[in-house]
Amino acid sequence: MSRVKRGVTKNKRRKNILAQVKGYRFDRSSKERIAKVAIKHAGIHAFRHRRAKKREFRNLWTLRINAAVRPLGFSYSKFIDALKKSNVELDRKVLSELAKDHPEVFERLVKIL
Repeated sequence: MSRVKRGVTKNKRRKNILAQVKGYRFDRSSKERIAKVAIKHAGIHAFRHRRAKKREFRNLWTLRINAAVRPLGFSYSKFIDALKKSNVELDRKVLSELAKDHPEVFERLVKIL
């Protein structure tokens, strides 16, 4: 059987790992063993935070809508209830953008209810 030398493969793998941790601080950016651990942890956090981002944005939209309807004599829950009863099918993201970027349009929407 012929002998297999692993130099090229090993260096390619190491280069790939270190490329993934470019910008990390201390030994994480220069030492392969520590970099592997850093990549694993970063992947776990990235997965979890992709899920959390959806929750955080929905909370932000709710906050913006609530802040916009309070001066108009509504609370958030009563506003959403009124929207559902009048069959307005705008989601919270769109309502939030209206409240933030086009307050006069949002105010007209509230007056309709």
